[in-house]
Amino acid sequence: MNLKTSIILCLILASCASWSQEIVDSSKIVKALSFNILHGKTTKGDFNLDVLANLIKDADPDFVAMQEVDFKVNRSKKYDLVTELGWRTHMAPIFARAMYYDGGEYGEGALSKYSFISTRNISLPHLQGEEPRAAIEIVVELPSGDTIAFVGTHFAHEGNAGREIQAKKINAVFSKNKYPTILVGDLNATPGSEPINILEEMWTATYEKDIPLPTYPSDNPTVKIDYVMFYPKDRWKIIDRRVIQDTIASDHCAYLVTLELVDKE
Repeated sequence: MNLKTSIILCLILASCASWSQEIVDSSKIVKALSFNILHGKTTKGDFNLDVLANLIKDADPDFVAMQEVDFKVNRSKKYDLVTELGWRTHMAPIFARAMYYDGGEYGEGALSKYSFISTRNISLPHLQGEEPRAAIEIVVELPSGDTIAFVGTHFAHEGNAGREIQAKKINAVFSKNKYPTILVGDLNATPGSEPINILEEMWTATYEKDIPLPTYPSDNPTVKIDYVMFYPKDRWKIIDRRVIQDTIASDHCAYLVTLELVDKE
């Protein structure tokens, strides 16, 4: 073997070694989607769950946190929206009531590729005159055998004061989690606002701080109000993030983030 061949071989081996170190364990990959579904109504004003389901299927998430979810409400034809979308996407559904509304219930929904170890519905504080809000948590086991928690929520629409007390409640409740946790939802607050600052005292955000991609409104996104965050910081690694702009499915863009669960040191 001449010197030139030896050098080329060494370079190839070094490249292969470097590549092998960067291989991601697919059993520890988690794709989390935040999606405000506008209580099942498209921006055309019609009721078309297949449009919502197709967006979710195309994104191929492991977990979906949905906001503005109706459960047997008159305006949405008495459908259980989460169950309907679970059936259409072949994912496990669960609903968490924030309040009673229009003959049914209104709140948060979650979809999961994996069965639930446990679930809970956390009522969030709200100011007088504002809608009640909730946080839904599911605990699941990944194919890797690791257990994680996934939380979906929707903060107050009216003002920062209500969102701030909700952010503090989220931190107080989920800082006690014994499993790595992902927080997802429509937070109705922009990066740098006080509610987001409160959350980021505990949670690590996935958006680019210099250029946060806007998520609302879907026809011409100008502000970021939909988020994926994680805790603790050293248990997750950001692989990819993407804003999904569909001007028909909802007035919000969906926000998809791919994370890798990192082994505890």
